[in-house]
Amino acid sequence: MPNSNDHSFIAPDGVDPRQVPKRTLYTGAQIPAVGLGTFGSDRFSGEQIAAAVRGAIAVGYRHIDCAAVYGNEQLIGPALRDAMQAGIPREELWITSKVWNDMHGEGDVLLSCARTLKDLKLEYLDLYLVHWPFPNYHAPGVSVDSRDPHARPYIHEEFMETWRQMERLVDLGLVRHIGTSNMTIPKLKLLLRDARIKPACNEMELHPHFQQPEFFKFVVDNGIVPIGFCPIGSPTRPDRDKTETDTVDIQDPVIVKIAQRLGVHPAVVCVKWAAQRGQVPIPFSIHRQEYLVNLQCTVGDRLTEEEMREIAAIDRNCRLIKGQVFLWEGAKDWQDLWDEDGVIAG
Repeated sequence: MPNSNDHSFIAPDGVDPRQVPKRTLYTGAQIPAVGLGTFGSDRFSGEQIAAAVRGAIAVGYRHIDCAAVYGNEQLIGPALRDAMQAGIPREELWITSKVWNDMHGEGDVLLSCARTLKDLKLEYLDLYLVHWPFPNYHAPGVSVDSRDPHARPYIHEEFMETWRQMERLVDLGLVRHIGTSNMTIPKLKLLLRDARIKPACNEMELHPHFQQPEFFKFVVDNGIVPIGFCPIGSPTRPDRDKTETDTVDIQDPVIVKIAQRLGVHPAVVCVKWAAQRGQVPIPFSIHRQEYLVNLQCTVGDRLTEEEMREIAAIDRNCRLIKGQVFLWEGAKDWQDLWDEDGVIAG
């Protein structure tokens, strides 16, 4: 069996996981500063994604971002089990999952976590997130016009009932850290006020055309590590999520110019910028060369200060994942989900 101390099981062209930057949580735990996303939308099969997890671990990834609603945890589990049997200690892996909207009810969070642990073949999760801050549900693959007749706006008392179950998972040792996803500043302020165990991470859409500077600063200032999904602008997201006003980060002239200097694909610049800015990007790809270079770029040459300033200047406030399917009766439009006026919409 290979010796985990010398990392001899890493592919010859892989990255030594000890060289990958890490972010320190308020508990003192360290999360690898880049992870592999596993949301294949409707473009990739669970088998393809599980194969990508195997390949990613083989080239040095130690952070895998999962979710119950992705429908592939039962396929990813054997890949994680095999990695550990091959000599990678469990404590070297950082595994995240998320409770889906239809499992917010009393006792349901524990059931959801138990199912995820069984599927992933783990005894505990490093991080468990509340995927969306309300129980609004939609069936997989529905159009953006679909609406849940039972959908309702954010109700803080209900969310805290869900959060108390999340805290209970920490008490039971089933989860090491808990966190939030798709939140806003007003909602997070209420949670920080009322939580017994505060969120360690907040997962949020972050890419050069959607940098969320105010929210990003709020999260960091409150000792929460920001995890960024859609780090390259999510070109493989479902067509139903795309709108005519969306912009494309990897076609931005600033990103392209930097990529040409580095001799890399523009997507690599987006990942490098994210890691250097201080968030934890979770790019997704099933292609070995793509997920390998996404990892390699976090240990390679840094972007210059001027390049970081240039990227900061191309923020277009272009939210790609708008969440239209979660709207409730009486909501004006998808912006009501995001409290853009600083007030929780009701």
